[in-house]
Amino acid sequence: MNTVRETLQKRLEETLERRFGLTREVHLETPRDRSHGDYATNLAMTLAKELKRSPREIAGEIQQSIDDSFPIIHIDVAGPGFLNFTIDKSVYLALIGEILQKQDAYGRTDEGRGQRINLEFVSANPTGSLHVGHARGAAIGDSLARVFEKTGFDVTREYYVNDGGNQIRTLARSIEARYRQLFGEAATLPEDGYPGQDIIDLAERMKARHGGRFLKEDGFETFRDEGVEWVMESLIGDLADFGVTFDVFFRERSLYSEGAVEKTLKRLSEAGHTYSEDGATFLRTSLYGDEKDRVVVKQDGTYTYLLPDLAYHLDKLERGYDTLIDVLGADHHGYVPRLKGGIGLLSGDHDRLEVVMLQIVRVLQDGEEIKMSKRSGKAITLRDLIEMVGGGTQGRDAVRYFFARHHPNTHMDLDLDLAVRKSNENPVYYAQYAHARIASVFAKAKREGYTYRLDLEEFTSLDHEKVYQLLEVLAEYPQALKAVVKERSPHKITNYIHTLAQALHGFYTEIVVLTDDERARSERLMVLEAVRIVLADALSLIGVSAPREM
Repeated sequence: MNTVRETLQKRLEETLERRFGLTREVHLETPRDRSHGDYATNLAMTLAKELKRSPREIAGEIQQSIDDSFPIIHIDVAGPGFLNFTIDKSVYLALIGEILQKQDAYGRTDEGRGQRINLEFVSANPTGSLHVGHARGAAIGDSLARVFEKTGFDVTREYYVNDGGNQIRTLARSIEARYRQLFGEAATLPEDGYPGQDIIDLAERMKARHGGRFLKEDGFETFRDEGVEWVMESLIGDLADFGVTFDVFFRERSLYSEGAVEKTLKRLSEAGHTYSEDGATFLRTSLYGDEKDRVVVKQDGTYTYLLPDLAYHLDKLERGYDTLIDVLGADHHGYVPRLKGGIGLLSGDHDRLEVVMLQIVRVLQDGEEIKMSKRSGKAITLRDLIEMVGGGTQGRDAVRYFFARHHPNTHMDLDLDLAVRKSNENPVYYAQYAHARIASVFAKAKREGYTYRLDLEEFTSLDHEKVYQLLEVLAEYPQALKAVVKERSPHKITNYIHTLAQALHGFYTEIVVLTDDERARSERLMVLEAVRIVLADALSLIGVSAPREM
């Protein structure tokens, strides 16, 4: 079912084609002053130059020509040529029963039907705990995946395990040095080694499992393989506590063991996309918008990072995905054009790869930025963040909501003091309290013996401005989901949640729900239940719980 906005947009687009022979995408806005109507557009003003007529004249013609089968009760031409539309309130009243019938299926669309998305996010090196940047990526990536699924896309959540590079060799040598130290040897960490307590813990696990076996024989592969597995086990556990799971864990080492890197280079070379210069092999990424061609094989015969990355993305394409989305940190900004260029050479369409860029997060407490955990003296981890804002479900909800509030490509401050505040200033508290407030009304009705029905088909007592404001917000839910898909950002959901909570609180303040009139009571409870369903669903899409008590 189309939303009210979409139906009106379609009517306007049909009118343009029928009356003026024009094909245009119509954009509608919600006026700040609701006395101007439910929706408005400056369409006539944008057409004035092309049609060589005044905006007001064009607006008047649209006003007279629009298909009146849609329940619009008033169309007004205002100012220099704005069109304002007031919708028949019966459209919104019908929404109540629809939501109660569909439950959490309300808002679901088939927009993405038949489209497969590979969404890669987090992909932290298995050399230590997840830090703040990884936490933001986890929240953004998982929220996007949930909305994609809600709107009909076939989504695979993927984690690329970097288990084949120099950092993993350094991890193995760091564990080995700590392992030998446990036996009293004066072993030193390698240059750029990992000095943290977690490496000592891994060494102790090696000692417990293998004893002194690797004091006399080479244990590099064991330190590497078991070290990676144990770190990944810890990361996966932390992510699960954060409400994030993955469908695929792709191992970098498999690219080499299965010859994928060499096959990719051969494919690019045979297609004429490479050339040699000064003993190195270059890839013609400039053909797809990169500022210059890039080296894929260095003079010494070793590969640059670009070649295995292209082999990995080619593997994704060959698995049948229509779109590849990578969620990457801002430090990858300069790398993206060469990666997209390589994808273009491999597939003919560099836009098959999209990148959601994550900007830096500052963690604030008492108005000051904190970079180190007071508990461990190390960089703040995902586990630290959750504990700092209450731990458990409360901590997870706060961190996920705050990360989802901001567009990924904006710098953000995570204010720990605000995140734990139990007041309306705290956006996650404000949203969850709206859900709990509705639940409390139903609990009171049950406790005090109020009877009611939630299956009414007609409404006779809901003619109140606050009711219609609330229903208008409910009608916009599918549009909010589509906005997330279009912008690749879950902040559109948190914006919607806040608006819905705001409308709910306004309704609750002015309207007595548990009135003595059973008919009125039932109608108002049906409105609240519709809000509760949508609010709980919207919160679930960003991985946040909808508590019934607070």
